[in-house]
Amino acid sequence: MKKVNIKNYTSGIAAERSISKIEQVLVDLGATNISKQYTNSKLSAISFLILVNGNSIPFKLPAKVDQVGEALRKSYRRLSTPALRKITEQADRTAWKIVCDWVEIQATLIRLEQADFLEVFLPYVYKIDEDQTFYERLKSTQYKALLN
Repeated sequence: MKKVNIKNYTSGIAAERSISKIEQVLVDLGATNISKQYTNSKLSAISFLILVNGNSIPFKLPAKVDQVGEALRKSYRRLSTPALRKITEQADRTAWKIVCDWVEIQATLIRLEQADFLEVFLPYVYKIDEDQTFYERLKSTQYKALLN
């Protein structure tokens, strides 16, 4: 494997540990009703509620493990079965560690009053009935709301 320019690409921290840390940081920031979403029996996102101006707002933080796996696969010259298994396991650890680091950094900005919760988590506001984040809804309209 050649060196990859991806943060945490060699992380040995179990995904479960990163996920637990994410949940704790979110609780410290006031999150309630934290839940986990699975795709094909693999954890794909953490959802939670935050009270903003008296309203309970849902958020969804995805860990795009497949995309991380694809980036890691590109760094291998040969893809044997053991290498593919190793990549899959590493992608899970790396994806969740990246989300964990991001959440911790955002929490620091919030605690230092450099940003509001909604300011940094806005792309992840989740519309449950459409199964889309705010960012995904913007993207699906080719960002028209940003252009007006």
